[in-house]
Amino acid sequence: MRETPFCLRVGRLLTYLMSDSNTTDFTNPSTFILVGIPGLEVAHVWISIPFCALYVIAILGNFTILFIVKMEPSLHVPMYYFLCILAVTDLLLSASILPKTLSIFWFNSRDIDFSACLTQMYFLHCFLVIESGIFMAMALDRYVAICDPLRHSTILTNPVVAKIGLAVVLRGGMLILPYPFLARWRPYCRTNIIPHTHCEHMAVVKLACADTRISSYYGLFVLFCVKGLDVSFITMSYIQILRAIFNLPTKEARLKTFGTCGSHLCAIIAFYIPHLFSSLMHRYGHNVALHFHVLIANMYLLVSPMLNPIIYGVRTKQIRDRLLRFFTHKGT
Repeated sequence: MRETPFCLRVGRLLTYLMSDSNTTDFTNPSTFILVGIPGLEVAHVWISIPFCALYVIAILGNFTILFIVKMEPSLHVPMYYFLCILAVTDLLLSASILPKTLSIFWFNSRDIDFSACLTQMYFLHCFLVIESGIFMAMALDRYVAICDPLRHSTILTNPVVAKIGLAVVLRGGMLILPYPFLARWRPYCRTNIIPHTHCEHMAVVKLACADTRISSYYGLFVLFCVKGLDVSFITMSYIQILRAIFNLPTKEARLKTFGTCGSHLCAIIAFYIPHLFSSLMHRYGHNVALHFHVLIANMYLLVSPMLNPIIYGVRTKQIRDRLLRFFTHKGT
């Protein structure tokens, strides 16, 4: 009769030690597991086809923009300098997520080191903030070019453009810096499985078994304050631009001037609308299917880098003409 309580105590002690060991080991996981697109695992190979096509188009398109601007001296002006920064950002943004995503789809390579996951998270969100800042800088260039054209070359000189570009990059790097640190300091005792194709900030934070309100609030601060300020500045710039356009004497002059802003407006819409929709749905769309969450998040990260060079290549006459001259020269 006396052995039963002792055995029970030993069993409880062993259970406690085993559960404590599991929790301790899992508090600092060495790896995370990226599921891919939850619920659509059997279709990963087919889903990879449009993903891969978007990635290839983004690489070819953005490298083409960089090549044309480099080879054409008449394009060495602030608008195209900002466009080059945008192209580099799009290339880096695509490279930060697509290789790992395709390895999940093709080779079922789902493991990602904890530090690599946090690194991917940092660069992913950093490039998104930088891209938003570049659109704001491009709006400034269009505002000066249309509202004060005689002083455009004296206001936006090459040193000023370089300082604006550096400020945009530093802003993105500093604002996103807390993301990986907040994620690293959290204990992870629930699971190390991320129902996503990449280490998105909130997807990782939701795995923590501690209070995550600071990470959530800071993420909303970046979304609404940074992106909100950028959109507000862009909106105010275009209000002034539209006023200047409507004051032009002829309809042809108004259409021609507004045409110089068409590419920028299309790129802004392609970037901000899906991004805002995905961010809000990720936080508040609890009744939306998880695979739809993941697909939307991937689309806004892939479509914008793919569309930007197409938009500027098709709608910008200088780029289009230079590209046609290049192929015509090669053909002759």
